[in-house]
Amino acid sequence: MNKKFATLLLALFVGLVFVSVGVLTAADVPNEIMIQNEGYKKDKKGPVKFSHKKHHEEYKLACTDCHHHYEGGKNVWKEGDPVKKCSSCHNPKKKEGKVMKLQNAYHRNCKNCHKALGKAGKKTGPFKKCNQCHQKKS
Repeated sequence: MNKKFATLLLALFVGLVFVSVGVLTAADVPNEIMIQNEGYKKDKKGPVKFSHKKHHEEYKLACTDCHHHYEGGKNVWKEGDPVKKCSSCHNPKKKEGKVMKLQNAYHRNCKNCHKALGKAGKKTGPFKKCNQCHQKKS
């Protein structure tokens, strides 16, 4: 084998490995997540259907845009780390120290992102009316 052919073959192999890892990682992302209002005395609004895969693949959100684990004021969570339920840190009933309540954490993350996109003149999801995200309770 000549040197150019071997280099090309190696480059193709390395590229195939990177594509495979990307496909396998993307395959682990669920299509949709139903965000329930668990932990509250009264469920004032219905659940929210969140298109996880669409936000990840189409809108190119980084995993760390939503997933986090703070140590010393820095998000040390990285892709591949276990994903905990949001309520494991964000208590739905009360604010604990610097950690905001669950509903406020969701609203702050989702609504603020959608508002920022709207202000930038980009296509965005809803953020003004509750029933645009929350489904009717069954």
